[in-house]
Amino acid sequence: MTSTRFHTAAQACLLAATLAGAHAWAQTAAAVKVEGAWARASVQGQKGTGAFMQLTAKDGARLVRAESPAAGVTEVHEMKMEGDVMKMRAVPALDLPAGKTVELKPGGYHVMLLDLKAPLAKDSTVPITLVFQDAKGAESKLNLSVPVGTSAPGAAPAAHGHKH
Repeated sequence: MTSTRFHTAAQACLLAATLAGAHAWAQTAAAVKVEGAWARASVQGQKGTGAFMQLTAKDGARLVRAESPAAGVTEVHEMKMEGDVMKMRAVPALDLPAGKTVELKPGGYHVMLLDLKAPLAKDSTVPITLVFQDAKGAESKLNLSVPVGTSAPGAAPAAHGHKH
């Protein structure tokens, strides 16, 4: 009987330690809220696509990196007009001011998945990890399972007669 009790107590301690660790991780990751995340579907032979979302950092933070096993290279990119030309470039970090929502969207900031290992099929998901840095320089990671589609969730599909 004593060994059963000890075994149960050991299990309870392990569970408590596991939950405490998970709770601490969740608190760190919860400093940035992610909403409306989606990645654009790709086709065979297409080597890159974008992922989009809204990020809100409660106390301010920086998005310093993105990672995904689905891509050989994952970068935070910016698209902007320079004269008459739309240019896209990787950015070293994206500032997330305290309490302000920063939108990652087509034609603006986005997560770029390059050297795709396989096409991203519509109605599947893609794992993406966002790496944030707080004001003290401490890093935290947030693991996402991002839905893949041809347009943002809840948005009407493009009906313009041309492909995006």
